[in-house]
Amino acid sequence: MEKTRIQKVLAAAGVASRRAVEEMITEGRVAVNGRTVTALPCFVTSSDRIVVDGRVIRARSVPPVYILLNKPRGVVCTSRDEPGRHRPTAVDLVGGIRQRVYCVGRLDEDSTGLIILTNDGDLTHRLTHPSFGVPKTYVVHVAGRLEPADMEALRRGVFVGSSRTKGAQVKLVHRGAEESVVQLRVSEGRNRQVRRMLLALGHKVRRLHRSRIGPLGDRGLKIGSFRSLTGPEVAALRKAAGMESGE
Repeated sequence: MEKTRIQKVLAAAGVASRRAVEEMITEGRVAVNGRTVTALPCFVTSSDRIVVDGRVIRARSVPPVYILLNKPRGVVCTSRDEPGRHRPTAVDLVGGIRQRVYCVGRLDEDSTGLIILTNDGDLTHRLTHPSFGVPKTYVVHVAGRLEPADMEALRRGVFVGSSRTKGAQVKLVHRGAEESVVQLRVSEGRNRQVRRMLLALGHKVRRLHRSRIGPLGDRGLKIGSFRSLTGPEVAALRKAAGMESGE
């Protein structure tokens, strides 16, 4: 009987992304055939009984859903907020979707822009794993005047913590004494990377908007609105993530 990694099975069942499933396992929230799974790798078959948070999960495929949301400020990219907090979530904004979906990556609370919500665990893994390098484009308003040296530093890569980021594609939109606007295209997914890169150069971010994810742009999609991706858009996104159309 064929064995499959448990992350793939639970992602295909719409439980969570592969990365989130891995966290669930380390937290002791997953059991297979009555035994709690606490380490990876873990392989399961179609006859195994999988329980997550006390709920039996059927190893089945669910119809794939692909949503593009232009996230407003003040919304968190999660399906459930931290204990004791009651902020609106990205999943709240796409109500009416029958399948359980989750955010592909993160866009911090103070930022606006594009976020994908899906139940496709394989695509989520590809889009969030840094080795696949799917680019994301941001329009950033920063305090102060961005000098040519700052632009060149962004193109070369900036030390954030103990390591240097990959070089970004940079386009200056506006340069002023009090505020500058720059467009950055990055292919990494570090936590709050764009904000940290600019802060390392002495520029505090005032506004940050993600305008593109790979081949997808925000044109025609107002902040706070969402829509389903078309078949060609999903195909283009899978291609950008290095996946064959049927993979």
